Amino acid sequence: MDSPVLFVIIGCEIGFWVIVFAGLAVRYGLRAQRASTIVLRLVPVVDLVLLAAVALDLHAGAQVEQIHRIAGIYLGVTVAFGHSMIRWADVRCAHWFFDGPPPPPRVKHGPEAVRREVAEFGRWLLAAAIAGACILGLAVTVADSDQAHDLFGIFPLLGIITAIWLVTGPVWAVVDQGSRARS
Repeated sequence: MDSPVLFVIIGCEIGFWVIVFAGLAVRYGLRAQRASTIVLRLVPVVDLVLLAAVALDLHAGAQVEQIHRIAGIYLGVTVAFGHSMIRWADVRCAHWFFDGPPPPPRVKHGPEAVRREVAEFGRWLLAAAIAGACILGLAVTVADSDQAHDLFGIFPLLGIITAIWLVTGPVWAVVDQGSRARS
């Protein structure tokens, strides 16, 4: 796999975390809440860079590889889960480096665990929808007919991930809650 998109994905992942940690450094190190928010709002720029890189690669005639499809998933996951990942990092940064309260323990059983799993699954559905929309957008705007057909290979992958997530997330939490209630 010699697609430049792989390197752009790696760069975007690094860029995502650099922006997050820079935003948190501004928030806690400089005690500048508003400036921190501005820095953290740059995260979507990273996603736009990735989408542009995929579009340019396809427009240049690249053969569609799995990495092009994964770029769509990456984009969807970043948009759908980005806020919660930043919140996760924020709480830990405050605790580890700035005497903030410890993060609350993650509830593993019961109704709260079921709600969390359903919410996470909902975020995944949003991520999958964004990934699908991006792929459709690329197929319509920059891909030729062969590339468009190959891009659509993302949909079975999204279906498999969705089925696995449903079973190992919300369904598992509901079954666990039911078995604990009977005990």
